[in-house]
This record gives sequence, C-alpha cells and structure tokens, in this order.
Amino acid sequence: MSARTVQQLFDLTGKTALVTGGSRGLGLQMAHALGEAGAKIMISSRKAEDLERAVAELQDAGIDARWIAADCAQETEIERLANETLHRMGDVDILVNNAGASWGAPAEDHPLAAWDKVMNLNVRGYFLLSQAIARKSMIARRSGRIINIASIAGLNGNPSEMKTIAYNTSKGAVINFTRALGAEWGAYNITVNAICPGFFPSRMTAATIKALGEEQLAAASPLKRLGDDEDLKGTCLLFASDAGKHITGQWLAVDGGVSAVIG
Repeated sequence: MSARTVQQLFDLTGKTALVTGGSRGLGLQMAHALGEAGAKIMISSRKAEDLERAVAELQDAGIDARWIAADCAQETEIERLANETLHRMGDVDILVNNAGASWGAPAEDHPLAAWDKVMNLNVRGYFLLSQAIARKSMIARRSGRIINIASIAGLNGNPSEMKTIAYNTSKGAVINFTRALGAEWGAYNITVNAICPGFFPSRMTAATIKALGEEQLAAASPLKRLGDDEDLKGTCLLFASDAGKHITGQWLAVDGGVSAVIG
C-alpha cells in the first residue's frame, strides 16, 4: 500500500469525537478543529445553555455537533455521559479530556473540599471517562485516540503571586497518567497523549491575567504573546488523527516557549 498524503493522514471523516468541557474556551476550539477535519462531535459540560450556544456555533460552521450536559466530577454522571454518547453517536474514536477546575489559595490555607473538587474533576474524572470509553468502545475495536489536557502548570512551580497548589498538582498527575496509560494501552492500539497549554484567555485564566497583566504574561513568552483561538487546533488534530498514530504517552507544551525558558 502506498503512503497516504498529508491531507489523508489528517482527515477525520467518519470518526466520532467526545470533547468534555467543550462548550467554551479551549474545549470549543478543539471541537472546531476535530469537526473541521471531518469528525462528528459530541461536546459536554455542566450547563445546557452554554452547550446549546456552542453547538449552534459548531453547526453554523458546518460541523455535525451535539451535546450532553454532565458533571465529569461525578462517577454516575461520567457513566451516563459515556453510555448516552455511545447510544447516540456510535463508537467513540477520539476522547478529549478537557473539563477542568482550579482554585486559588495559599497552600497552608487551602480548603480540603476545594482540593477534592479540583482532583475529582481534573484527575479522577479523566481516569473514569477514559476507562468507560475504552471498555465500551475502544479496546474491543483495538483503536482509539485519547487526548488529555494538562497545563504548563503541571511542569513547574508558580510565581509567588500564583497560589494554585491543587491545580498544579492535578496537572502534573495528568502528565504522568498520560505516560502510564499510553504505555499500558498501546497493546490495544489506543494512543494517549497530553497537551500542556500555556496562558490562553479564558474564564479560568481571567483572574490570573487580570492580576498579573496580559502584557507581563506575554513578555514571559519567547513569542511575546498569549495563546489565541487557533493555537491548539494543530496539536489536537495531530494527536487525534493518523498523522500521530506512532505517538503515545507524550506531552507537548503549546505555550509560546514559556516552558523552554523556565524548564
């Protein structure tokens, strides 16, 4: 068989993707990327009204998109999300674990309930949904792509002004979860990779950007800017498509070079 063209390798026609936290921000950007490459898209988050707006935006772009409201910090909700997605869409080829939470507090005063909230969504939720989708769809077919959204916060500590110990810890866990799961599920031809975004304007980063200033944050990047509405698309598509079929257990920072300077 002759080698496929680049366009064929990146083509997702006939594939189905589930993107959690897909109603806005980075999740919606990645949903666009996968849909623009030909995949059918199921997005999920907690709020139906946000999901309705996001699906309308995706559909206006010519993407076959649907939504399910679910809380990916809750085991029963994760199981329902997996079952309903499979019932409505058929097998899931691509899972993007993106739903996440953060909490700002000094480590010595960090509330335990807030720690658990961050860990339950950012780590436990990724594990449970990956497990459910793999068991119900990917393992039997010996095929699948799992993309975990980590962060450059999982690679290093923070400037003293940023006090997000639970978030940093959770994203470090996601990176090693990705390595371990990729190593184990390679036997099923399931690739598992992580994206580590730097600073992108979003609802989650709004307080930090306001506190530190967009200019100061951009100045810390060799490219002297923050991420935009296109910057995750290429990496997401690489990990989701056959162009990345020989990549697993890896993470890639999409941060304008910040981690190259402080790492």
